[in-house]
Amino acid sequence: MSEQLWAPSSEIVTLRQRAVILHKIRTFFAERDVMEVETPSLCAASVTDVHLATFSTEFVGPGNSAGLPLYLQTSPEFAMKRLLAAGSGAIYQIAKAFRNEESGKHHNPEFTMLEWYRPDFDEFALMAELNELMMHILDCQSCTSISYQQVFMDVLAIDPLSASLDELKSEAIKYGYGDIAEAETQRDTLLQLLFCMEIEPKIGQHAPCFVYHFPASQAALAKLNSEDTRVAGRFELYYKGMELANGFNELTDATEQAARFAQDNQLRVELGLNPVDMDRHFLEALAHGLPACSGVALGVDRLVMLATGKSAIKEVIAFDIARA
Repeated sequence: MSEQLWAPSSEIVTLRQRAVILHKIRTFFAERDVMEVETPSLCAASVTDVHLATFSTEFVGPGNSAGLPLYLQTSPEFAMKRLLAAGSGAIYQIAKAFRNEESGKHHNPEFTMLEWYRPDFDEFALMAELNELMMHILDCQSCTSISYQQVFMDVLAIDPLSASLDELKSEAIKYGYGDIAEAETQRDTLLQLLFCMEIEPKIGQHAPCFVYHFPASQAALAKLNSEDTRVAGRFELYYKGMELANGFNELTDATEQAARFAQDNQLRVELGLNPVDMDRHFLEALAHGLPACSGVALGVDRLVMLATGKSAIKEVIAFDIARA
């Protein structure tokens, strides 16, 4: 008998468990006086990040008969920072995000993201709060933490901050990734390959593991570390083979942010991708004044997978992309 594609991809009992988890998340933030907000899913600008692909559409309503280009958000980050610049204080959002990329065991093109921002928190204070949330939802052990540099040295015996492109190529070839490595010209691509394939499976198996102080070249929207500018105030959280969260001590300098967007676009051109217009609303908000803060984005669907013991994302969402 053919599969009934009208039916949910998740069991109803799992969706009930998911609803309880979402209630727990909201209670967690209500108790800490963090305000829940909503921002648009449709945005006037896309993102320059070479690793993110967006869905696009156009609005043809009043005053826009020729079509106004719009993009489904890959994250509510830029809009939430505009709220912070307007004086919102601590905020969180449980939002749909959309990425026109892979679909599989841990990925769906439409997914649910929990994102929150804490004025006057550095990345370590935010990691501590995320640790509390993890223990609250998963009843797991307290998170461990290790620097990006140290985990590379412990697992692969190389220093990711100083290793040359050729040294990283040799390391990748040693582990069987010669087909990718030999023609690669970007250090960060090789670092990400080695991290994903050789390091992630070895960390966060018994307790969630924070990896912090990512290389400055992978800073994205994070400040550089004032004591060692080779690294940035960025962290990620891993647990049982999954990347769960990505957080930053947020960059507040509009000029530096615009320069990073320009660097992204230069890399896009080098990789044969189209450049992307910068989000002017976001840059204007930074110029107006983003308070010193840290923020983090956490994959809710993956969190529910861990809480319910499910092995595939389609088992914790009502309808995966095949049934949408």
